[in-house]
Amino acid sequence: MELTGKLADAFNDQITLELHASTVYRQLSIEMDALSLSGIAGWFRAQAAEELEHAEKFIAHVIDRSAHPVIGAMAAPSVSVSTVEDAFEISLGHEKKVSEAIRDLYRLAQNEGDIDSIPLLHWFIEEQVEEEATVGGILERIKMINNDGNGLLRLDAELAAR
Repeated sequence: MELTGKLADAFNDQITLELHASTVYRQLSIEMDALSLSGIAGWFRAQAAEELEHAEKFIAHVIDRSAHPVIGAMAAPSVSVSTVEDAFEISLGHEKKVSEAIRDLYRLAQNEGDIDSIPLLHWFIEEQVEEEATVGGILERIKMINNDGNGLLRLDAELAAR
């Protein structure tokens, strides 16, 4: 079934959002490098790469459905970070934004009767539950650490192992 109309536009919007998410994560990695936390920076770089993979999955779906993927305009990431907690708060907020966009895309696919998109969107819904849980868990640990240097260095080493 060819992907057309509002649904094709919504998939293109999601592609753009995933690419933007990658730039946000890349900026967060830069911010962590600036704080000399190379392990956490590496974790954010891996997240950036994962967001590119997500965009590729959506691009492939659009192409497979005889539509034309188009990357929309993106603003530079506006990320203001002075602590590790700031970075993960931004990360969690962005994951929630992406999750809601995928749920909206799912709802639209249902309303349009596009059952061909549902398996892909199910995968992404599960992925986003995992992403929010992972980032939320790290954020809770950061709050427990409360800017303790030893705790941050331990977390840095742990996240470097990703």
